[in-house]
Amino acid sequence: MSANAQLYGFPPGYFVIRNLANGRLWDVGGDDVEDSVEILLWPEKEKSLVETLRNPDANNQVFFIDTSGALCSRSSGHAIDVEADRLVLRHRRPISQPYPNEYSHPLPRFSYSRETQHITASFQCDPAYPPPAAQTSTAWMRKTYVLSSIPMPKPKSLLDNASAFLSSAVITPISFFSGGTAQRKATPEDVFSGDIDLTEDETLEQDRGVEGEADDSPELLRRLRVLTIGQRDAPAEGDNARKRRQWQILPLRTSVAHRRQLK
Repeated sequence: MSANAQLYGFPPGYFVIRNLANGRLWDVGGDDVEDSVEILLWPEKEKSLVETLRNPDANNQVFFIDTSGALCSRSSGHAIDVEADRLVLRHRRPISQPYPNEYSHPLPRFSYSRETQHITASFQCDPAYPPPAAQTSTAWMRKTYVLSSIPMPKPKSLLDNASAFLSSAVITPISFFSGGTAQRKATPEDVFSGDIDLTEDETLEQDRGVEGEADDSPELLRRLRVLTIGQRDAPAEGDNARKRRQWQILPLRTSVAHRRQLK
């Protein structure tokens, strides 16, 4: 296999990864080097893409593909792994039996598509790492694992909470005097028991994905998650939701004149 084939859509050399929805970069939390440190999204610490002009303190926002095809952090040299639905730093570990398992397993392979601007993860074994005695399932092979930023809504103010309370207090008496009943949201028990049929435009509250929420929190931090997409799952709705799954790969360069960007 050639060196180009092992890049899986990423550029050679060092690069930064920017989310299209919020402009934040992949960032090794706290510039730490310990095993299982989470990869987060943080505002860019260094705007220059020229190696000689960059502050080395920003290397925790720089990544590369190593000779084995693993996605790695420049600041520590450690590879990136998936732990539950999070991206984490992973130290190399010895094989432990029964292999593979949660502690010892092949690293996932990350791929970048210039067409969709998605970064996906693929696994050589079930990423849930079920015990050997568990019934074998191949359902994980039919799923797509897509990286996405997670929105963080601005916390509700006292005024927002008071307004919601007053609205609820007004609706209930009106329903009483009109002879009707106050509308309530369907619960999972209602739906699963067959008491309520949801229309096509209705959704259970806990099924309403966070991708549909506003991302207007003043906090600098955003979370990065691996979304498990089934074959029957609907695509992300709305421009912002789609952009949260899209990434811009910006290679670092050695000269000011040379400009290159992967979209």
